[in-house]
Order: sequence, then C-alpha cells, then structure tokens
Amino acid sequence: MSIQKHPDKKNALSIIQAAERELLYTFQLQITDESAFNIIRNIYECFRMLGDALLVSKGVVSEDHVQPIRELLNIAVHTDRPIGLIDSLRKVRHNINYYGYIPSKSEADDAISLAKACFPQLAKCIKKKLAI
Repeated sequence: MSIQKHPDKKNALSIIQAAERELLYTFQLQITDESAFNIIRNIYECFRMLGDALLVSKGVVSEDHVQPIRELLNIAVHTDRPIGLIDSLRKVRHNINYYGYIPSKSEADDAISLAKACFPQLAKCIKKKLAI
C-alpha cells in the first residue's frame, strides 16, 4: 500500500546522497561477529533508501519495506552480483529486528560484498533517471 504525493526529485536526490554517506561510514566499521548486526542493518537501510528515492521521485510514499526493495529489483542494470539478493538481505534484517537473529561475521562480509557489487550501479542508474 502507498500514498500518492507530489513527485519530488530534489528530495529523492537528497535521500540517495544520505544513503551514500551512510554506506561509506558502514564500510569503515570493523567487521566482527559483534558488529555484523549493525553492518547488515545499515547496508540494508541504504538499499531501502535508494528504493525510497525512486518512489519519492514518482510521488509515492511507501508504508512498508517491501515496496522500495521491489522498486530496486525492477531496475534494468548490470551488477556483479544479482540484485535479487537485496530481498534476501531484507529478510535477514527482518529476522534481526523482529526475531532476535544474531548474524555472523561471514554474513556481514556477504552484505558488504553485495553492497560493493550493486549499490554504486543502482545509485548511478537512479540518479540518471532523476536527471536533475
């Protein structure tokens, strides 16, 4: 379910820039079993923000996390890893937040690998779509 608003490309760009800053910060964190929780949640949130930026640029306000991720999965872009894995990351984050799942260092390593393989290409593609 979503709410219609006025399309806002400038706000969408601001959301993308915030996601890029947060991702750069997250890449600086030391990867351990203890930090895996925050690393995975942060990386997921950065991808979600990209999806939100697309929705905001269309004048859509999402009421859940599925719709922004679905927006990303519909982008035709070449990445080094399948973008469908972003939805798997969403499910891991959901388990962390709502079921007390404790991720491992290797899961954080995988999330970082996914972010490095997909995030820059997605962000670039979305910025091109915005063409402010």
